[in-house]
Amino acid sequence: MGMMSEFKAFAMRGNVVDMAVGIIIGAAFGKIVSSFVADVIMPPLGMILGKVNFADLAFTLKEASGEVAAVTLNYGAFIQTVVDFLIVAFAIFMVIKWMNSLKKKEEAAPAAPAAPSKEEVLLAEIRDLLKQK
Repeated sequence: MGMMSEFKAFAMRGNVVDMAVGIIIGAAFGKIVSSFVADVIMPPLGMILGKVNFADLAFTLKEASGEVAAVTLNYGAFIQTVVDFLIVAFAIFMVIKWMNSLKKKEEAAPAAPAAPSKEEVLLAEIRDLLKQK
């Protein structure tokens, strides 16, 4: 089996394709959450905390000199990233919880009893015939 045909067999397996779709959707969801945090959550939170823009919060470690930019520790961006993570983690938790509840409902539903096999049906008929004699 050539390398190209092996790669094709690997790439076209169902779980690889599902994983690729999940990664693409996850990346798009991450952008949505980042925008939600940066543009919707943080501005009111910053206003409540005294008109603070979290993205601008930083410690200056070394002042700018000439052409060299200042060295800063941007803890506000870190806070914003942590909030992004918490929202994504909570959303994923809720989806997994929902999926688990659906799985439990499937497992809780009793399965219909299996129909008797042909042998059992024949034996029951023989038993009934013997009882009649």
